[in-house]
Amino acid sequence: MIIIGLTGSIGMGKSTTSDMFKALGIPVISADETVHELYRAEAAPLIEAAFPGTAPDGVVDRKILSEKLMARPEDFKRLEAIIHPLVRAREQKFLEKADARGDKMVLLDIPLLFESGATDRVDVIVVVSCAPEIQRQRVLARPGMTAEKFEAILSRQTPDAEKRQRADFVIDTGQGLEAARQQVADIVAELAGSTGKGE
Repeated sequence: MIIIGLTGSIGMGKSTTSDMFKALGIPVISADETVHELYRAEAAPLIEAAFPGTAPDGVVDRKILSEKLMARPEDFKRLEAIIHPLVRAREQKFLEKADARGDKMVLLDIPLLFESGATDRVDVIVVVSCAPEIQRQRVLARPGMTAEKFEAILSRQTPDAEKRQRADFVIDTGQGLEAARQQVADIVAELAGSTGKGE
């Protein structure tokens, strides 16, 4: 089974690209969606204990948590120490189920693939990218986003140029949806051609 790791900096179009793989029948697990689920489940009491006031009703209030982290960026490490093992556990279950079904290919959608040292958990790295001006335009159009927030997020992410360099495949989302869809189809076809060889 080929494990594809999909990553890309904020605003590069990673979620849309992830959906394109899903549309081709590739099982996908999203680290972001898993975190959202954990914030409403077993992570909530742990985060409340570490960051009092962030989960007032047993569910993590992302806005409050984000404000606390913006004020003290060094606390990201504490949050990651809580969240990462829980995300890994769910990812492992997903992989076991896929393996039991006999899936030839699965995709792990991990925004911080390089930053969290997850490269050793995947066989192929796909990086979603676009021109910096397109990225900036997309991100600043998001509700509640500011230039300062954008810069703070970028500062914690591996630079796009480095990601592209370390990728097995790069999908350029700056050319429109159809072009991106074609790039995804080409990657899946190439990987499908390589399954069965030495498997």
